[in-house]
Amino acid sequence: MITAVVPGEVDDTAGRVAGLGTGGVVARPGLFRRLGGPTKVTVVAAPAGSGKTVLLRSWISQAGLPGRAAWVPVGRDERDPQRFWLAVLGAVRRTTPGSALVQPLTAAPDMDGWAIAERLLADLAPLADPIWLVVDDVHELGPEVLRQLELLIMRAPPELRFVLAARHDVRLGLHRLRLEGELAEIRTDDLRFSLAEAAELFAAAAVELAAATVAVLHERTEGWAAGLRLAALSLAGHPDPGRFAAEFTGSERTVAEYLLVEVLDRQPEPVRLLLRTSILERVNGELADLLTGDQGGEWVLQDLEAANAFVVPLDASRSWFRCHQMFAGLLRLELRRAAPDEVAALHGVAAGWFAGHGYPVEAVRHAQAAQDWELAVRLLADHWPGLHLDGEAATVHELLAGFPAEARAANAELAVLAAGDELAQGSLEAAERYLGLAERASPSAPEVRRGQLRLLLGVVRLLLAVQRGNPPGVAEEAQRLATMAEDEDAAWEIAQYDLAPAARADLGEDLRVLALISVGSTGFWAAGEDAGRYLERGLTLARRIGRPYLEFTGLAHQAAADLYESFTRSAKHATAAVELARRHGWTDDPAVGFASVEVATALIWQGRFEEAEPWIQRAERVLRADAEPAQGMSIRVTRGLLEAGRGRDVDALAALQAAERLAGDLAEPVLLTLAIRAFLVHTLVRLGEIERAEQALAELDDQDRDNWLNRFSLALLRLGQHNPQGAIAALAPVLDGFVPRPSPGQPAPSLPEVIFWGPVFLLEAIVQDALGDPLAAANALERALELAEREGALEIFLLNPAPDLLERQARQGTSHPALIADILSLLAGRQLARPAGPQPPLEALSHSEIRVLRYLPTNLTGPQIARELYVSHNTVRTHMRHLYEKLGTHTRADTVARARALGLLAPSPYRGQATRAG
Repeated sequence: MITAVVPGEVDDTAGRVAGLGTGGVVARPGLFRRLGGPTKVTVVAAPAGSGKTVLLRSWISQAGLPGRAAWVPVGRDERDPQRFWLAVLGAVRRTTPGSALVQPLTAAPDMDGWAIAERLLADLAPLADPIWLVVDDVHELGPEVLRQLELLIMRAPPELRFVLAARHDVRLGLHRLRLEGELAEIRTDDLRFSLAEAAELFAAAAVELAAATVAVLHERTEGWAAGLRLAALSLAGHPDPGRFAAEFTGSERTVAEYLLVEVLDRQPEPVRLLLRTSILERVNGELADLLTGDQGGEWVLQDLEAANAFVVPLDASRSWFRCHQMFAGLLRLELRRAAPDEVAALHGVAAGWFAGHGYPVEAVRHAQAAQDWELAVRLLADHWPGLHLDGEAATVHELLAGFPAEARAANAELAVLAAGDELAQGSLEAAERYLGLAERASPSAPEVRRGQLRLLLGVVRLLLAVQRGNPPGVAEEAQRLATMAEDEDAAWEIAQYDLAPAARADLGEDLRVLALISVGSTGFWAAGEDAGRYLERGLTLARRIGRPYLEFTGLAHQAAADLYESFTRSAKHATAAVELARRHGWTDDPAVGFASVEVATALIWQGRFEEAEPWIQRAERVLRADAEPAQGMSIRVTRGLLEAGRGRDVDALAALQAAERLAGDLAEPVLLTLAIRAFLVHTLVRLGEIERAEQALAELDDQDRDNWLNRFSLALLRLGQHNPQGAIAALAPVLDGFVPRPSPGQPAPSLPEVIFWGPVFLLEAIVQDALGDPLAAANALERALELAEREGALEIFLLNPAPDLLERQARQGTSHPALIADILSLLAGRQLARPAGPQPPLEALSHSEIRVLRYLPTNLTGPQIARELYVSHNTVRTHMRHLYEKLGTHTRADTVARARALGLLAPSPYRGQATRAG
């Protein structure tokens, strides 16, 4: 757990109390002074039952630190960075200093723990009042979370200090702090009670013992906190304390088991609720009453917590509790010994209570523990849509792993959930296999579950169609969901935007948002028709019902749809999506990559290549081409546009060929597929690969060959063959289709006209000049310039460079002299002055480079960073060289400063001081 504590001087008076007894307090002034010392990190490492947690809670309480404390438990076998860091941020936000600095965060698929740690560093950078974070049971964290925590420790501001409690040492690189005098350690021997402290513990528990008996118990327990507390519980009212002390012997384990039996046999019945509730990770009064069949569970739990009898509160209101982990394990052993036939039934009761009170994850886990697979499947199936939309894909993956392997193929509902899980993991083929299994097994599903099964199949088919880039499939599945809702008298009409409340929660507004955004996002790939309407409606509803993740994905796809209208508007929505993702910790979500593509596309068309590069890098890192081929095509086409604009035609060709390969994974061709083929021909002509270009056009069918994009490509090919007559003949049908605008007061050209007609008129100008008709060339060039002026679409003139024509146009008179000057500057290799616009996104580098970058603000050397990352020193040096190149820096300190300025790293906590990077 994590606790935020204000460090301060703890005098002997305050240190004389520590709630380690069973009904009173025990003096531990030495330990209190060490916990309140000046070091950056204090480690409390000792086995279970040593008194770590009680010591820390007592210190916080007796030092007057409530209000600055945040206590979050780390669950057993914790491996989910998202869950851990969300708990950390939530707890720190509840402290007085943290509430003013740390912004809220929401779970989402693919949440990056590194990004959340950076976010926490950024929020706490201006921290003025000291805070201590106390992580209890840190040994339960997985390796990646430990590395993230280590980085937080190394880069934290001076006011942020840490106490780490664990059963054993963990890999955190704390030896460096030890050498620097910044590490204090409290270990098993330090936690052992002295004879005087043991006597005080028994006295505080109202147990009167002779000094000799206390000495025997202290010797037998070797000062072990759990053993002494268990002994105190057993001795309360014992008729013969001397005999008890004489029989008290053995190892810590056997002593604990012996005392457990003594405690349970000698305590009143309400205390025995611990035995039946030991199956739970957490318990409240109502749940305790249900499992014990008794009343007053909440009072008993609060009384046990007040007596420090192995019960720890989990919230400020003291309504949820957990048992000490060692004690809970012994209780479970005893329950299996004393009542083995009741264990499964208790888990089943717990599953029902958690399901009925809105805790589906715990409900499923208890149903699995009861081996009630039918109940577990039903619970998970009923709550899967909500878990998916809340970004709990990792949790669903873990829950599915708890079912027998053969169940996925045998149970239709479980098979469709497995399909959704495979989609979240990025495996489209496996998802399709499980969908097939689910459909084949659906006739065997109970009649009462077939409606829910149809819903699950519809949602997963919808998600699969989205990732396959299949607009008709998306529309079909969305309408199928709408029809299901109509059958339930829910009046849900996607196409007509009838958003009346649904009759059933599982067909509610959240699924409507998902369907609207899905239809809109895939509509963009077809031709943009109605995409904006669906997305706008989905966004409005997402904001209204408080679904920020759906709002974020909707914004990302709205940015794509806006490319049909305006570069500026598209970039605005895309940067809004990235900012929303940053606030919620979704910076590694594929939708961030998609939004980044749109910003990059706008910048590339405007000739702002250096600004576009970081956005493309970001997209290339987070977009999964195998799982999302349509978006994978988009990023590769965008990369091709960038490289072509830079004059790197070989690199452009490689990117386009990769995009063409991905087109084969789509359910059906989309508009972008035709654009890729045309762009490929264009690039081959630029490279002088005339025969390959002609072969590519020859492979097209008649319908595709007549498409204006391919006629444009044919004109380019003919021009490359020094055949201007053939080029103008190829362009003629396209030019005949242009409808000129009426003169004065005519509206501005649309973005499609800029992108589509601008290159056509430019090519016409080049061809007419080659045919010896300078007037026709000038008129066509002026048209191209007029179209490009609106959005500053300079890329048109870089893909088909005609500097001589442009210079002549400037001399002879043009309405666009500034635009021509900018184009000629780019053609000459000069960068344009950078206008105000979107800045590069967070972490717009490769994954490996980002890992190295995060260590640069620390005082680790290159070899030390290599050891932390389990790579060679040469690998680290290579990544650092790439960082220097990409960020335009020459030293490590400059790289850190540049990364902070770009938002790749949190601001420096050392305000007014030099960076720690060497």
